[in-house]
Amino acid sequence: MSEDPPSSQPQRSWFGRLTHALSGEVSSREELLEELRDAQANGLLSNDTLSMIEGAIEVSDLTVGDIMVPRAQMVSLPVTASFEEVLDTVIESGHSRFPVHGADRDEIVGILLAKDLLRCFSGSGKRDFRPLLRPVALIPESKRLNILLKEFRLSHHHMAIVVDEYGGVGGLVTIEDVLEQIVGDIDDEHDDEETPNLIQPQPDGRFLVAAITPISDFNDRFESRFPGDEHDTVGAMLTSAFGHVPQPGEETALGGFLFRVTKGDARRVQQFAVRIHEA
Repeated sequence: MSEDPPSSQPQRSWFGRLTHALSGEVSSREELLEELRDAQANGLLSNDTLSMIEGAIEVSDLTVGDIMVPRAQMVSLPVTASFEEVLDTVIESGHSRFPVHGADRDEIVGILLAKDLLRCFSGSGKRDFRPLLRPVALIPESKRLNILLKEFRLSHHHMAIVVDEYGGVGGLVTIEDVLEQIVGDIDDEHDDEETPNLIQPQPDGRFLVAAITPISDFNDRFESRFPGDEHDTVGAMLTSAFGHVPQPGEETALGGFLFRVTKGDARRVQQFAVRIHEA
């Protein structure tokens, strides 16, 4: 008696399934992104993974000038400042790196790391931050972000000063600014820790609901029963329901509610307007 054939094929790995999904010939970036979005809609990629891949692809189209902190918003230190003045600025701003300038603000003489100031407390001599200054990297506004990221990695610099076409200081950019274009906002211990108002009632009876609202919070607020085992946030749940990253103006009914996208872009949805849906 012959053996029965196997009832099922071996389970493909995540990478194998994705490779199979992209096995067709892709001739442009737009087609590649469309294939990736189809893969996300079919469950081969999570929303966050798709957003990071799209960010990594799109970052090569951006320049330093697109994301830099402009000169007017820079927190810099004069090289003539006293140690006490420097310490006050560091504590008040909460930043970790500071450009230090000479008599002219366009003359950047170095970068001061806040953690290096700890060395000034190790002895009993005069506290002077000037010997602690690190070399400064100067870059043009036109530099591509993918090239800058590679330079940051090779040089171990985390901040660069952006110069304009006349050689003056136009702003600054950090490695965190570049990475946020790929992975989204990166909060640190100095960022505003206030809990955002994720669900906001409106005068017309609707509610504005942030896409990052946990499903459990939504259920608690509206006494709904959306499952939280497959998706953690309202945005992830609705993106799965749409089958693609929904754009502003798109709407769908789900679980007795009508969800209309009010904020978002090609990579992620950010906010919904929600109202009770009467069938």
